[in-house]
Formats: sequence, structure tokens, C-alpha cells
Amino acid sequence: MGEAVRDVLVVGGGPAGLAAALRLKARDVPRVTIIEREDALGGMPRRALHSFFGFREFGRFLSGPSYAAKLAAWAQAAGVEIWSGQEVTALRPGGGVVVQTPKGTREVRARRVLLAMGARARRVEDWRADAAGRLGVLDSSALPPDAAALPCRCPVLVGGDRVSLSALATCRRQGMRPVAMVEANPRPAVSWPLTLYARLAGARLRLGTEIERIEGEGGVERVVLSNGQVLACDGVLVTGGLQPEVGLVRDSHLRLDHGAGGPAVDQYGRCSDTAFFAMGNVLGAAEGAGWNFQAGQTTGDFIADDLIGGLPSLEGALAIEAGAAVRFVLPQSLAHVAPLRGRLYVRVAAPVKGLLRVRAGAIVLYRRRVEAVPERRVLIDLDGLKTPPDDALLTVEVVA
Repeated sequence: MGEAVRDVLVVGGGPAGLAAALRLKARDVPRVTIIEREDALGGMPRRALHSFFGFREFGRFLSGPSYAAKLAAWAQAAGVEIWSGQEVTALRPGGGVVVQTPKGTREVRARRVLLAMGARARRVEDWRADAAGRLGVLDSSALPPDAAALPCRCPVLVGGDRVSLSALATCRRQGMRPVAMVEANPRPAVSWPLTLYARLAGARLRLGTEIERIEGEGGVERVVLSNGQVLACDGVLVTGGLQPEVGLVRDSHLRLDHGAGGPAVDQYGRCSDTAFFAMGNVLGAAEGAGWNFQAGQTTGDFIADDLIGGLPSLEGALAIEAGAAVRFVLPQSLAHVAPLRGRLYVRVAAPVKGLLRVRAGAIVLYRRRVEAVPERRVLIDLDGLKTPPDDALLTVEVVA
């Protein structure tokens, strides 16, 4: 098939990609196309049956499928071109992509490409290979929408983050009764009101432990935890542990940040090839639909500005590195504008309490006291930050 040309090509039709496409159309960018490998738009919310979505966007709470459907209808009404059931298989320098369609391979070139593939929940094969083939062991994306087709009724959930609680709420809506949530970390990655929901739902949190062994004849009958406890159940549902969908980036010419696990970007979302932008959970910072929708709107504005030459040059950009106790920082570089604006997104490597600093060599540009855990974001406002020296390397760290 021949080459198609677009103004902006959005790879991924979840909340982030849809929000960016909507903002681009609102900014009068004419040819905006979303490529989504699934048959329908909406991303992970399509599989979440609980009603925790959409208040920021629509002023009321919606179920995941309803939220996804409203976003998709909004994009279609705005004139966004949608290629569903098609998959991007390669990225080319300068804004080119290779798309696998039902009719064959297609080359597409765009003035700008936005990578918004999002993240995926931890899959069974990533968790424990010997459990992957056992009947009743599945990942949260495999939950069928029809309650009559459920493979189990009383599972143990592996994970204790936002995705795990979403899976718990979906289980409850389908009539399942999870018996426990098992989390290897000593504390959950969510705030206490959400952990209270888990207790009220009857799924007691088992923190600081993990599944040591799954037992049963052919199927799941019980699990043995590393602390010696035995839990009777008929299934194991592996949830949480969101990982960025970066296979495309890993096989491409774009720079990958190994700390965050996603493509390296500047404060505007520009990748190492400036024809490409990236935003949302593909960057490695797992956040909810509302957060990503807002990020999509912001990045859509940046791309619209860039198309008319409104973004500053990357010449003399400031590199940012993760220092002591910090797992990763987003973005990984800053276009050197004065004064600096925006914010840095930080995740720590382990629970830590100390002084959060941004420094350029021996010069401390920012400091404040923090108490942080790995699963929760720490934000640093760049507004008012001291202007660093030209071509400086900025280090973000937490020191005692």
C-alpha cells in the first residue's frame, strides 16, 4: 500500500491520545489521525466496569466502558480520523511509521507523531512462568465482560496499586468475591481510603508477602504465601505493576530512558527525534485516566505550537539525571529557556525521608523536605527556579 501523509499521527487511542487529538483539532490542525491496534478506542478504561471515570472531563462519574465510548464519540464528532484494528510496527526517522492493516503494510508520514501507547498491566508470563499455563491463573486484561464466562469466582489478587483496586472493583461488579490482595511491598501504593475499600470488599490486604506456591489438581485450589499462610481460592488474578508499552521505541532510533522505562523527552514531550512526541503512561509514570487526559491536552497544545514554530530550540538543552534515592525523573532534558517553567515528575527508588534537591554541580537550585514512597509521584515546580548555567547537568536527588 502507498504512503499517506498527515499533520499529526497519534499512536494509541486511550485517554491520553484522545485528549491530545481533541486539543489538536480545537487548535485547527486539519489532518489528525489516531491509530489504535484494538477494534475500539478508550484504552484500559474499556475493561474497568466501576464508575470512577470522567468527572474532570464530563462533570459526572462514568463506568470505564461508558467513559471510553464518550471520548471516542467526542473525537469522531471533532473530525479526528480513526484507524482502529491497525498496529504500528516500526518508527522511522523524521516522522515516519509503518502500519500493519487488514489489507497489508502501509507507510505513513506525519509532520509530527505522538506516541501515546500507554502502559499494560503486569502479565502472567512476566510474573511467574510456572503459573502461566495453570487453569484459573490470568491477568486483569483477560477478565471477560460476561459474568457467565468467568474462569473463577473467589480469586486471590496479586498487586496493591491503583490497577489492582480497579480490578477488584470490576470483580465485584461481575459477582466475584476475591478473598485477598497480596502485595510484596510493606505498604500499598494507594491512599488509605482506597485500601479501606479493599477491606470493605472482603479482600484483606496481605502486605510484605507474595505467592510462594499455587496448589490444586489441574486448577487452583489454594495458594501458599511466602510468610507461610495458606489461602483457599479458585483462581489467581495478576494485576497492577503497570509497565510502559515501549516495544516500538526499543526497536527504533529514539532514545530510551532506562530509569523510567519510556522514551526520553524534554518538557514539551519532544523525543530525541523532534518529529516525535511522547506523553502519558508510555513515559513510565503510571497514572490514572484523568491525569493522562489532562497531560494529553497539554501535549496537544505543545504540538500545535511546534507546527507553527512556537517551541524553543533544543540547542543547549539541560540534561537531567536521577541522583541519590531517585529512580527516575521526567522529563530527562529541558530546553534552556529563562525563566524555566513547568514541573519535574519524580519517583523515588525506595521509601525515603530527607531533602529533595535539584543541583547543577555544586550549585543548589531547589530544595525542600519530602517523605516519599516509590509508588507515588513527587512534583517539583520549575517556576521561579534559579536559572542554571548553560549546558548544565541537573541532578535530582534526596539526601538525608
